[in-house]
Amino acid sequence: MSLVTDADKPTLYKRIRADIEKRILTGEWPPGHRIPFEHELVARYGCSRMTVNKALSELAQADLIERRRRAGSFVRRPQHQSAVLKIADIRAEISALGRSYGYELIGRKLRAATAADRDRLGVKKAGKVVAITCRHSADNVPFAVEDRLIDLSSVPDAAAADFSREPPGSWLLHHVPWTEAEHTISAIVADDRTAEALDIAVGAPCLVIDRYTWRSARTITAVRLLYPGDSHRLVARFKGG
Repeated sequence: MSLVTDADKPTLYKRIRADIEKRILTGEWPPGHRIPFEHELVARYGCSRMTVNKALSELAQADLIERRRRAGSFVRRPQHQSAVLKIADIRAEISALGRSYGYELIGRKLRAATAADRDRLGVKKAGKVVAITCRHSADNVPFAVEDRLIDLSSVPDAAAADFSREPPGSWLLHHVPWTEAEHTISAIVADDRTAEALDIAVGAPCLVIDRYTWRSARTITAVRLLYPGDSHRLVARFKGG
């Protein structure tokens, strides 16, 4: 094995970082997965330990991995508990209530991002998105309607994911690490389309949650969740200090 020269290191450490980052963002290495040990990466890339350490340090600074003394480096898990309103898995939420979960994919489109898509995702560059509309039910009663965009430049594996079988929110939580999230909560009255999807009267109140998630300033997804206003509430508990 021949080590690269110092002149090659800047390019190589970026390549190592990019290779690991790609495996994480595509879901090949899910949250909790152990990154190969430093000596394994040294052998794989034929470089010095310093070069590997620099790549791993930048990944840790980007909140993609966490480094544990003597244990190694691992793909970081989302810190759900740190959010005022955690990012909940609707399937798990319904099951926790002791109710039977149901899921229906209403529509899925893979398309070039429109101007409206880019504005919603907060991105400027042209690219592709997956647009998904689906319905979640509890005991065969509509629980929520989901309207979601996934930015394929950040999550390329979403293009091939089978969202007819697995809800997109569940898939993202288990495959894609995020570092920042934002919730906006509002209320609307149901129009014809929403009333039909939720099996409520036109003009009935609906609770709306607009959520955005990012990974190191790169948009992952934007989702709007609509709930019947008379059967859903949000609770946030705080501790002082």
